[in-house]
Amino acid sequence: MARAVAVTGLGVVAPCGVGADAFWQGLLRVPEHGDRRVPDWDPSAWFHNPKEARRADRFTQFALAAATEALEQAGDLNAEPWRVGVMIGTGIGGISTNEVQIVNRHEKGDRRVSPFLIPMMMPNAAGASVSMRFGFQGPCESIVTACAAGTHSVGAAVHAIRAGRCDVMIAGGSEAPFTPTAVAGFTNMTALSSTGESRPFDQRRNGFVMSEGAAVLILEDLERAEARDAEILALVLGSASTADAHHITAPAPGGSGAVLCMETALADSGISAGDVTHINAHGTSTPLNDAAEAMAVAKVFPSPGPVVTSTKGVTGHALGAAGALEAAAVVLSIRNHLIPPTFGLEQPDPELPHIDLVMGEPRPWEPGPAISNSFGFGGHNGSVVIAPAPSD
Repeated sequence: MARAVAVTGLGVVAPCGVGADAFWQGLLRVPEHGDRRVPDWDPSAWFHNPKEARRADRFTQFALAAATEALEQAGDLNAEPWRVGVMIGTGIGGISTNEVQIVNRHEKGDRRVSPFLIPMMMPNAAGASVSMRFGFQGPCESIVTACAAGTHSVGAAVHAIRAGRCDVMIAGGSEAPFTPTAVAGFTNMTALSSTGESRPFDQRRNGFVMSEGAAVLILEDLERAEARDAEILALVLGSASTADAHHITAPAPGGSGAVLCMETALADSGISAGDVTHINAHGTSTPLNDAAEAMAVAKVFPSPGPVVTSTKGVTGHALGAAGALEAAAVVLSIRNHLIPPTFGLEQPDPELPHIDLVMGEPRPWEPGPAISNSFGFGGHNGSVVIAPAPSD
């Protein structure tokens, strides 16, 4: 029988709030229009000195801050270092450092390229930094699957615990994608909202609003978490990862890849579609993605189906960090018995299948099994199933 996996710690850096409590309050407030950046970010609280902070890309800074908060909440792990692993995904890693140094070389020559370019830009820098900061010697890996990376990281970490390789995993995603070239690239492919509005599942949606941030979950074998009297925030029942094998950016027709992913996650979790009470949708506010996901949800779940929200109405789309942020949102929804609304959704697209979308105000919820979905460029699909702790 698979080992049950508990969530015992949670850390968040997001545009709507730094820290899990601030993040939760932010999910309940009407957001500003435009890019969603972490305001007034000061990394000094998480580094020993300014020089150390300068030698970490912004996405690594976010990950260290989120991991520190999560580990503080989890308390004394009482685990052998080699039995603790780190799995932090990203879509594009240290792209800010990369772009700055490319400009330096172009304008000033080879000798002006920072010797810290490579360790700052590499996608595994965030996970490596967390591992080194806290002395964790188990597997330290970075999944890079575009917008599904955070969800895939949580899923892979769960399987490492289930397989008996690790007792504890530090898992999540981090992203800091705002560079002139990255923004231009997303703009020119017409992926970004032309109005700066994130409107998941709304008939006026016209693209996503780019974001940044990080979220980290402490995942732990349930029996050992209970033995050390840790607070169990939630359980992760299972996960899935599939590929559309269809198109580099567009989802498979009818959401077939998403259907397979959610069905596989349910099977991995040992529950049926009728057991699921809530979905935190990928819901990016792009025409094709929202349509494919709505069709997939309608196919997998019996009517009236689970309660659906997209927290990207508040957070925007943080690419490789999105799935981790949304897993964190589900855990907090469980703790607060409340589902945040899909901000920006005012006129549900009548062309989409009917799904039970939360609009306007938060919805009270008696927590039950929930799915968090992520679907990334390249046809990467990820779903993770999260449920209340046994005592809830």
